Amino acid sequence: MFTTSDIHPLTDFQRNAKDHVKRLKDTKRPEVLTINGKPSLVIQDASAYEEMVDLLDSLQQLKTAVEAYNRGEGQPIEEAFSILDERIKAKYKT
Repeated sequence: MFTTSDIHPLTDFQRNAKDHVKRLKDTKRPEVLTINGKPSLVIQDASAYEEMVDLLDSLQQLKTAVEAYNRGEGQPIEEAFSILDERIKAKYKT
């Protein structure tokens, strides 16, 4: 996920924050900031972070659904849509 161009010393970020922020916003790629040569922090554009969190949430929901289905708690899609259709019709009297 990270390339060497994404890794920077914290002191470089502090000295050139404006350039780093511009790159973060333009590329939407995170940066790894190092302290004493060791990875210490990851910084990222807020919209890219939000997108990543939304994706992780969707994947967690999918994982939960697959696990429930594998335990026999799910139902065939046709049956689920039929039930959903009935609920919508009942709620909106269509």
